[in-house]
Amino acid sequence: MISIATERGTKWLSGAGLRPTRQRLSLAGLLVGDGNDRHVTAESLYASVQKSGEKVSLATVYNTLRAFCEAGLLREIMVDGAKSYFDTNMSDHPHFFWEDSQELMDAPNEQLEISRLPQAPKGTEVSKVDVVIRLRRV
Repeated sequence: MISIATERGTKWLSGAGLRPTRQRLSLAGLLVGDGNDRHVTAESLYASVQKSGEKVSLATVYNTLRAFCEAGLLREIMVDGAKSYFDTNMSDHPHFFWEDSQELMDAPNEQLEISRLPQAPKGTEVSKVDVVIRLRRV
């Protein structure tokens, strides 16, 4: 019997034209299996897959996240230029980044107003704008 998580993961992968390998299905099930959007790092996803009992290496997690991004399934959000978070919510929306817990979460899109962007250099165009609002507890 196929679990709902596996079914959702299979549909998610096939919608992007990705072959549903065992490792991809395992990671897809963790990312979208419950139907909720999430933000993960490669390390946090690796920890989750280890808890599930699946045998997937950290290198495979990194490579699979990259493949999911290239297929348009995930959005990579860079924080501090060194740490990447991967978001299953592909809509344009801002993020809050909690500096103390290193947690990334969606911020209310309807409250964000960007009235003007700098002009892109000649021969280029703006492809997207990522907004990460850093939070510190007081």
